[in-house]
Amino acid sequence: MKIAIVGKGNVGSALAEGLHRAKHEVRFASKDPKEPIADVVIWADAVILAVPWTAHKAIAATAGNLFDGKTVVDVSNVLTPNMELAMGFTTSGAEELQKLLPKARVVKAFNTIFAQNMRDGRLKGECLTVFIAGDDSVSKETVRKIVEDIGFDCVDAGPLSSARY
Repeated sequence: MKIAIVGKGNVGSALAEGLHRAKHEVRFASKDPKEPIADVVIWADAVILAVPWTAHKAIAATAGNLFDGKTVVDVSNVLTPNMELAMGFTTSGAEELQKLLPKARVVKAFNTIFAQNMRDGRLKGECLTVFIAGDDSVSKETVRKIVEDIGFDCVDAGPLSSARY
């Protein structure tokens, strides 16, 4: 699979390592002009947004309709600087991202895993679980494959609204 990762921080780099090991093609997009978001989004089968949730609006404005029809994986947590929920329980970052990218197929995943455990899906020899939530069954299957290829167990948590929890 061709997977674009927007963001080269701890999360994006760790996921890229696991995806490379699983023989997926990975390209990064970042703030670096040599790695424009538009180019990798067009190229990719799936896009992982490994950026803070506060960057979603700018990314949607930059890439616009290039996300249309794409599986977009939101790994962010919507937290304040004090590590409190920034949106409460009436919506989620993933649902708000879906509003910003209405023709994309947003799936929430990986947000319950620390970056240092994203390379292989294991902690002290035990397999970790990734919960996924989304409204598109084909995209959830794509993300399930990504999750399992890295080495995690995968649990379907239901519709995108489940990302609130």
